[in-house]
Amino acid sequence: MDYIFKNIPAYERANEQLSQVSKKWQAEVDALNNEAQNMYKNYQNEVVFLSKEQKQAKQDAIMQKEKEASELKRKYFGPEGELFKRRTALMNPIQDEVYNAIKDVSDQHGYQLILDRASDTGIIFGSPKIDISDEILKKLGYSY
Repeated sequence: MDYIFKNIPAYERANEQLSQVSKKWQAEVDALNNEAQNMYKNYQNEVVFLSKEQKQAKQDAIMQKEKEASELKRKYFGPEGELFKRRTALMNPIQDEVYNAIKDVSDQHGYQLILDRASDTGIIFGSPKIDISDEILKKLGYSY
């Protein structure tokens, strides 16, 4: 499957888009975390000069900033986050197309089982003669 996906330009473009947006979002989360760290450092430097109320206010502000960073991270990278949604939207159509091509080739040749040798540790040997990866790519319109 890795071989097939690496030879589909749309899949590689989708991966690149996901990587770029992930880096952008991570930078936003990092900026909030850095802001919280700076607030804490400033608090440590000023703590001896602050009243009890001022200390509490600064501590609350620091905790709020840390909470913002945590919520933003969850929004972007959580199990139902934006990255997951974007990955699903970009990858599912490609994966469905590949699955349908595999199914068609399987039906055409009368195969009962198709294994992904790269991800199944139970396979000791597989003859290159039975590798249908290039045939799947051809069916998808990519000649290799």
